[in-house]
Amino acid sequence: MTRPVNLLIGTTGSVAAIKVPEIVERFQSAGNTWKGKGDPVIHIDLRKWADILVVVPLDANTLAKVANGLCDNLLTCVLRAWDFAKPCVVCPAMNTHMWDHPFTGKHLGVLVDELHFRVIPPISKLLACGDLGVGAMAEPVDIVAKVTEIIQELDLTGDAL
Repeated sequence: MTRPVNLLIGTTGSVAAIKVPEIVERFQSAGNTWKGKGDPVIHIDLRKWADILVVVPLDANTLAKVANGLCDNLLTCVLRAWDFAKPCVVCPAMNTHMWDHPFTGKHLGVLVDELHFRVIPPISKLLACGDLGVGAMAEPVDIVAKVTEIIQELDLTGDAL
């Protein structure tokens, strides 16, 4: 018998964070519920509790921090302590010029090749800054669909924490 999945959603300072409520609503409309967590070492508690971590959106600043091992806030601390046997999905969102910057490719390489993160790539559209090009976060419906596919791959036969 499978148990409900523990989905942890982390967010960063990207302008695309305005879409996080829609993403949460889409997961909730699929029958998911939210429970509060409470532990004096919350990043470790969250790491143990979560079956999957989705960072939506992943801004360039947090991408650089994670790729270089920095952990100066709750999300980066969870990522630094993450159990890489569990999936971690990131949804980059940044200006086209930031997306095209050589460091972005290097940093994504660390996340994908060394840490085995899954990336839902940004899309091309008119960005909030007025630039047109790749860098916009994938659409919420596409993010939820991809994460749902990944969740279906999980072995949820054990007890939840």
